Amino acid sequence: MPRIVVAVLAGMSLATSGALFQALINNPLVSPDIIGIDTGATACAIAILAMGLDIRLLPLMAFAGALATAAMIFLLAWRRGFSGGRLVLVGIGVNALLSAVITYLLVRYPIERVSAAARWQAGTLASSWSDARMLAVGLVILLPVALLLTRRLQVMQLGDGSAMSLGVGLEKSRLAVIATGCGLSATVVAVVGPLGFVALLAPHVARFLAGALTRGLVMLTALLGAVMLLSADLVAQRLFAPTVLPAGVVTAAMGGPYLLFVLRRFNRAG
Repeated sequence: MPRIVVAVLAGMSLATSGALFQALINNPLVSPDIIGIDTGATACAIAILAMGLDIRLLPLMAFAGALATAAMIFLLAWRRGFSGGRLVLVGIGVNALLSAVITYLLVRYPIERVSAAARWQAGTLASSWSDARMLAVGLVILLPVALLLTRRLQVMQLGDGSAMSLGVGLEKSRLAVIATGCGLSATVVAVVGPLGFVALLAPHVARFLAGALTRGLVMLTALLGAVMLLSADLVAQRLFAPTVLPAGVVTAAMGGPYLLFVLRRFNRAG
């Protein structure tokens, strides 16, 4: 039962985070795992595990790593405004850099420490009730914030000029969306490790089913994320039984081909 609850809560958190970032940049290729935000959280969390530091610092460091990575990406991508394509390219570069940092940490420190970090990095849902409580607290706090920010995101999608004329503070709103999305994603990374592509896929499916951004669409996205991650974990447990795969392996197997499909459509549209 804790595993099921963690899968549902983690899927909702990741999907909502992906919906926020895609709406903010108005780009279907943006999600916290694609542009390196999850990798920043993972790098800080693995540093805690590999260095043998206090494990209680892991959630805080994961959130700090996600937020710092997001700030770096947005600063590097800023050129008199945001370009979705530029941000994706910068994010992919930052993602590669942070992946190299993770590899260094896994090679640098003793095997008895990094073995646990390596298993955790694969993204496993073998969790306890304390993990479920941490995810529940994060979701209870941040999901209402995400729903409140939806109206601002709707206005911001009209363009910067229209948003400012309607009284929306662009920079404050962007910072609020970034912090909320990072918090949702980093909480999941801190509890179960990185789980790729859920944040990318769920918003796409929700938009296909329900259309434009609304609060109802955000809730539908969260529910679809829960279903996707729960289904992925079921496949991970049963497909190669008695061997149990990490859920992150299955989400990556599902998300990789879909990402290529989205890239192809994006290039044709461009």
